[in-house]
Amino acid sequence: MEVLLKVEDLKKHFPLKGGFWGKGKGAVKAVDGVSFDVEEGESFGLVGESGSGKTTVARAILRLVEPTAGRILLSGREISSCSQSEMKEMRRNMQMIFQDPHSSLNPRKTVFKSIAEPMVIHQRLKGRALRQRVEELIEVVGLKGEHLFRYPHELSGGQKQRVGIARALALQPKLLILDEPTSALDVSVQAQMLNFLESLQKTLGLTYLFISHNLAVIRFVCDRVGVMYLGKLVETGGAEEVFSSPKHPYTKALVSAVPLPQADQPNQTIYLEGDIPSATDVPSGCRFHTRCPEKIGSICEVKEPSMLRFPDGREVSCHRYG
Repeated sequence: MEVLLKVEDLKKHFPLKGGFWGKGKGAVKAVDGVSFDVEEGESFGLVGESGSGKTTVARAILRLVEPTAGRILLSGREISSCSQSEMKEMRRNMQMIFQDPHSSLNPRKTVFKSIAEPMVIHQRLKGRALRQRVEELIEVVGLKGEHLFRYPHELSGGQKQRVGIARALALQPKLLILDEPTSALDVSVQAQMLNFLESLQKTLGLTYLFISHNLAVIRFVCDRVGVMYLGKLVETGGAEEVFSSPKHPYTKALVSAVPLPQADQPNQTIYLEGDIPSATDVPSGCRFHTRCPEKIGSICEVKEPSMLRFPDGREVSCHRYG
């Protein structure tokens, strides 16, 4: 299959300013050299702790924040250097579903206006054609015509998220970026939403970049997964392979923390000491060495590991495999 999205050595540093003259005092290295490919029709997941840079990667791809360095290509066309007018055209092919369905909708606009807005701006639709297209989208996401003229405060969390999905689908994008699309929903609604997203992908042939803290969600939805830690990818590969036999110590710790659906939980949880370091003061060498239970010596503290590729396509950044 063809590669739809290609990210090469993506970096996003937020400069810190302080003092009387507002001079720079370092930078927050939110994303510091991330590379991955997403093929057409597949789902690629990004997982990691809060502060690992997952959402910043998504926003940099859409250029909601400007990348500091690196290349982003969509269908072979580089978008990291596009002008604002060119980006307006490119954004028809990539849309984002935000984490919080409550704040992602304008409280002063009805459901109809929220869904219609991108088609009015990009396609100049109006009148009967616009109304017909909005009604089609409402039906696709499982809502009814009676919801069209309701305001966000009159909808449940699941209904708001479906409105957000309908708005994202309005321009028939190739790439859909989903940032924690189920985290703000009730557990029962989460299952419905995940099944809906899976069927929607098959029906419309969408490509997903799926961001989540929930490893079970990623394992259910995604074909491949990338594990992020402090602005970098530490392991990538097939979702089933990564979660059934993780190689990187950080991935092992994440997988061990997932509860199993049984009464007697095995005592195999790997506890990591301390919190994720600050992105303003990144540790030297391997970024994970300050918390790693499998550290092999001073090399971990001095030299940053390179990404090693295995025959099965798995990639791991760890000195244990170097």
